[in-house]
Amino acid sequence: MAATPPILYCASAMNTADAFLARWHPIVRDKDLPALAAILADDITMGAPPYWSKLDGKDLVAHLLGIIIGTIEDFTYHREWVAGAEIALEFHGHVGDDQLQGIDLITLNAAGQIRNLDVLIRPINSLLALRDIVAPKMATYLGG
Repeated sequence: MAATPPILYCASAMNTADAFLARWHPIVRDKDLPALAAILADDITMGAPPYWSKLDGKDLVAHLLGIIIGTIEDFTYHREWVAGAEIALEFHGHVGDDQLQGIDLITLNAAGQIRNLDVLIRPINSLLALRDIVAPKMATYLGG
C-alpha cells in the first residue's frame, strides 16, 4: 500500500474515526484477516457489489472481505472523507488486466467497529471480473 492518503474532513471528525483509520490501513495493507475480523461489529451489514441485498453477520462479512482483499491486486487507497462516524475511502486496484476504482462507505459503531460497509466499484467489466472470482469461493464457503 502506498503512503497514507490525505484525509479530507467534510465535518469535524470524531477521535473514533481517526483511531479506526489508524488500525484499518495496516490491516488492509498487510492482509491481516484476524485483525480485520476484530474491527467488525457482530451485527455488521455489508452491501457488496454487484448485489442489492445486504449481507449480515461478522463471520460472513469477514470471510467475504478476506477473499476480496486477496483478489484485488495493487490495492491502494487514495482519498478519505470523514464526517463523524461516517467514512468514505476511495481505492484503486486491478483484477487481472481490469483496472478498478471504488469507494468503501463505512459507518462505525460507538466502539469504533464497522457497523455497516457499502462497497461501490466501477467499471462494470472490473466488477464482473471480481464477481467471477469471488462468487465461487463464497458459494463453497456457504455450502460447507
